[in-house]
Amino acid sequence: MTQTLDGKALAGKIQAQLTTHVNQGLAQWGRPPGLAVLMVGDNPASAAYVRNKERACAKVGIASFGHHFPAQTSQAELVAVIHELNADDRVDGILVQLPLPAHLDAVALLHEIDPDKDADGLHPLNMGRLMRDERGLRSCTPAGVMRLLKEYELPFVGKQALVIGRSILVGKPMALMLLAADATVQIAHHKTPDLTPLTRGADIIVSAVGKPGLITAAMVKPGAVVVDVGINR
Repeated sequence: MTQTLDGKALAGKIQAQLTTHVNQGLAQWGRPPGLAVLMVGDNPASAAYVRNKERACAKVGIASFGHHFPAQTSQAELVAVIHELNADDRVDGILVQLPLPAHLDAVALLHEIDPDKDADGLHPLNMGRLMRDERGLRSCTPAGVMRLLKEYELPFVGKQALVIGRSILVGKPMALMLLAADATVQIAHHKTPDLTPLTRGADIIVSAVGKPGLITAAMVKPGAVVVDVGINR
């Protein structure tokens, strides 16, 4: 029997909890938590992500500070803005929306973010903490997948987990989080010649490549859990 993992229901539950926490913090600190989002260019998928983040912030009472730059914005301009946000007491989290235009060095920009304000958990310090299974800020999408699986009390220990995609934003941290939960983890990517032997042996499959129809029912064994976190535009 097929079971659907209801991410929207879980999101509603978490949003209600966050609203309570934000209100408690507002009474204590006199201001809401603040998230600054930097987006460069007009990538449709990125624009959808940013809109969703702004709506989610508004729903729970978090202040959002959007910074939308034209595609030709220079590295130096973005670094200057990040430094300003690092010093801004209204801002508790900073997020650089990826991907960036080709002329920009995304890794170097992520290095400029204060690790304690690194909302996506992509600063080398936070990535290192993830690698060492230490407390730190985590990449939101894989953290959300783990939260969803735990909500349904799905087992991790000893399970065969397959992550499709190896991006620094989702694929790699997803694999590390599953590994920390004692799953046996494999990673596939666009150079993997044949996914089917891997998917058929997996108990947990997380697809993070944004390619519709990549995994069919015939490729998945009965009882396996499949989570698709790709966005197609």
